[in-house]
Amino acid sequence: MQLRKTLLIGLVASALLAGCSSETDSIIMAPLPQVENQFTPSIVWDKSVGNGVDQFYSELSPAWDGTMVYAADRKGLVKALELDSGKEIWSVDLSKRTGFLSANLSALLSGGLTISDDKIFIGTERGTVIALNKEDGQVAWDVEVAGEALSKPIVSNDLVMVHTSNGQLQALDMNSGEIKWTVNMDTPSLSLRGESAPSVAFGAAIVGGDNGRVSAVLLSQGQLIWQQRISQVTSSTEIGRLDDVDMTPIIDDGKVYAIAYNGTLAALDMRSGQILWKRELGSVSDMVLSGENLYLVDQNDRVLSIRKSDGVTLWTQEELLNRGLSAPEMFNGYLVVGDKEGYLHWLDMATGGFVAQNKLNSSGIHSRPVVASDKLMVQTRNGTVYLLTR
Repeated sequence: MQLRKTLLIGLVASALLAGCSSETDSIIMAPLPQVENQFTPSIVWDKSVGNGVDQFYSELSPAWDGTMVYAADRKGLVKALELDSGKEIWSVDLSKRTGFLSANLSALLSGGLTISDDKIFIGTERGTVIALNKEDGQVAWDVEVAGEALSKPIVSNDLVMVHTSNGQLQALDMNSGEIKWTVNMDTPSLSLRGESAPSVAFGAAIVGGDNGRVSAVLLSQGQLIWQQRISQVTSSTEIGRLDDVDMTPIIDDGKVYAIAYNGTLAALDMRSGQILWKRELGSVSDMVLSGENLYLVDQNDRVLSIRKSDGVTLWTQEELLNRGLSAPEMFNGYLVVGDKEGYLHWLDMATGGFVAQNKLNSSGIHSRPVVASDKLMVQTRNGTVYLLTR
């Protein structure tokens, strides 16, 4: 396997600071906005799921399926909880015995949990994809893939698709784990740590790559349909040349919306990959589409509303700069983002103004909040899962 340099977003920021001698050169986190709550978000329950992810890169987030919530920590603890009460139904530990002083080897779970039919799917930094039986958490299959499985597995047409750290998009049989096809997405020598999870529509998987490209792949055969570069970075520095498309593309009405770090937000024709419009804007976080507008957090933690028809900015919220925001989620008509100090910020989707703010805990929020029926789930870095209502 080719040795590949990877960077966390935080390390990119640190590198940019190297050699700075004045406060004006420093990246400063915006102070906590003072918000007069129009309502008070209520915590229904909170439940500890192991040790969380600490400060490691991880997009682990809970998953919801009817009356149940499933959550995991990085080391390998997976729990099934009742949605209404938080009561634990089962718990399994996927860490493995090393044989040395009975120590456990961390499973290094990553990328979030995906539920489909009677199984739960999750990838690992050890280069495996694991399927668990939803009923009791027992391992149905455990398969080695081409590299670290950093993105969330996506299930469609009885295939489990995972985008590995060395740029391979692989499809596994949902029932057996057998690898059905592999497509090389190509990777540069330097990239951010993270991979795009594919979106699926009309028999095709649409996925972003570390080379600034968006690709369409035929699900039935793993055949590349088209590939379009949305970001062309011209910087002379290594950090300036990072143009990864690490977010999950959005598919809507025959169009694909994607954004690259240090690069471009673009709308593409889904059939041909032709660029319909693009504008300079960078991010690595997933976006939200609601009605005629896209909502996103850029690489400087500005929150923006973008008109999907032409890319025009409708509003920008700049009071959360450099607060380490999560990807946004839409809940009960509001836009919700978490930050690295453990606060949830609730924004008016029409104006970008703050309508509420609440703190969960000081470990911070990195993964995107998850909507579960009429409630919101949030997993903090220390492994605590919260269920909230408006």
